[in-house]
Amino acid sequence: MASSQQLSFGICSWGGRRRGAGRRRVGQTARVPHVRRAAHDARHPLHVTLRAVAGLRSLRSGNVFPGVRGGLSAASKGDFRVVHFSVQSNHIHLLIEADTMPSLTRGMRGLTIRLAKAVNRALRRHGRVWSDRFHARVLKTPREVRNALVYVLMNLRKHAGVGRGIDPCSSGPWFVCWSSVRRPLETAAVARARSWLLGIGWRRAGPITVEHSPSGSPMCRRGTRR
Repeated sequence: MASSQQLSFGICSWGGRRRGAGRRRVGQTARVPHVRRAAHDARHPLHVTLRAVAGLRSLRSGNVFPGVRGGLSAASKGDFRVVHFSVQSNHIHLLIEADTMPSLTRGMRGLTIRLAKAVNRALRRHGRVWSDRFHARVLKTPREVRNALVYVLMNLRKHAGVGRGIDPCSSGPWFVCWSSVRRPLETAAVARARSWLLGIGWRRAGPITVEHSPSGSPMCRRGTRR
């Protein structure tokens, strides 16, 4: 009679931290961690960034930007407002206000869906448009808001190092604090700020002119005023 032999089995562990566990990052540019966002305070506007997937045609192109601008304009509601924007080739910068955390969540969800549909419709394509969830930075002081305004409105200079004057693919034409700049006749593509910081508070940190550039841009390194 053959002797019995004990068989060994590998023990599978389903608990604890494991390499490769958790939600997968989407695409090569995924960078925003999937963690619970901090509580939102209506007094504080946010600088939001949306990044497009690789290989997509420029969001500034003539057949894409009109749809993007229309989507940005239609996204503002009573409790969620797109106050400023800058559309670059593969990303969008926004300054937004939201009255509550739910209104921020609903507003950003509706905005990203609306913009994705506009882009796909313009390019006659289907599929993902945004490479990751949106990145948001809370702005709590007049200095932070002023710096964000310069960064957003003059963002083209940061990337291209060119473009004196107002970027037509931004909300710059409707910025009421330029000096000696004629406003466009068409309806504004952005909502009016309601928070003190984004409405008037930022002015305590100094004025903004069409000659300003984001810190670190090629024009700044050549000596242009900040």
